[in-house]
Amino acid sequence: MEYAMSITELLGSMIQSGMTASSGDRLKNALGGGSGGLLENLSSLFGSSAGAGGNMLETLSSKLGGASSGGGGLGGLLGSVLGEAEQAVGGKENLALGGLGALAGALMGGGGKSIGGALGGGVLALLGAMAYQALKDTGAEKPSVPVGLTQPKTESDRQILEEHAKLILRAMINAAKADGQIDQSEVQRIKGKLEEDGISAHEQQFIMMEMQKPMETEQLIAAVRGSQQVSAQLYAASLLAIEVDTPAEQQYLDQLATGLGLTPEVTRQLRGFAGF
Repeated sequence: MEYAMSITELLGSMIQSGMTASSGDRLKNALGGGSGGLLENLSSLFGSSAGAGGNMLETLSSKLGGASSGGGGLGGLLGSVLGEAEQAVGGKENLALGGLGALAGALMGGGGKSIGGALGGGVLALLGAMAYQALKDTGAEKPSVPVGLTQPKTESDRQILEEHAKLILRAMINAAKADGQIDQSEVQRIKGKLEEDGISAHEQQFIMMEMQKPMETEQLIAAVRGSQQVSAQLYAASLLAIEVDTPAEQQYLDQLATGLGLTPEVTRQLRGFAGF
């Protein structure tokens, strides 16, 4: 890798910083927010002894499988996605489920800098599930198990996950520039969150450099060409980092979807999961 850092941890910290005023709400919707919804169940489980230790994966998988969507997003569908993924990878122990609990806990007001890596992993798992379900529902592609939903077993697996996290992080930062530039007050707020999370100066510099780069939409599109699964994840990640309250932002999403080769049906499904 270009930098000796955990990109997944950086992704988690960026998510906690709230890239837009709506980021948290969109994540909550995708996880099935609302009283008694999947988000609330996951958050409760993540903070309970029932979800600790060796039983966490089994308990979390059971909870996911039995949950219903309380917020109109991906919600209860996530249980179905995980069930199919579990069969494909040979058992729930091969799924990266813990990060989803960390993500739910953070969205409900828990967690801290110690869960940055788990939180980033939860974002990757959720984006993967969103893409999987959207492609399956629209018949756009027979989806494979997303990288973020599979527990890395080897150093090679971990490097692949980190590269995937880097691509997602770049896509989110690029989307945030769609209305012209990232406001300096936003830059300082994000920088403050990175410092609070114990992110090193070197790692902070990496984020600041990414924010100051010109837009790289064509490079991102080229990086995922040929994979509808990753393309859908990249689009879903962009939805988390953009308000879509200006014509420039809507134009950016349209340009991105066209460049990625995503059908209107897939993009509508992804937007629905995110609560648009």
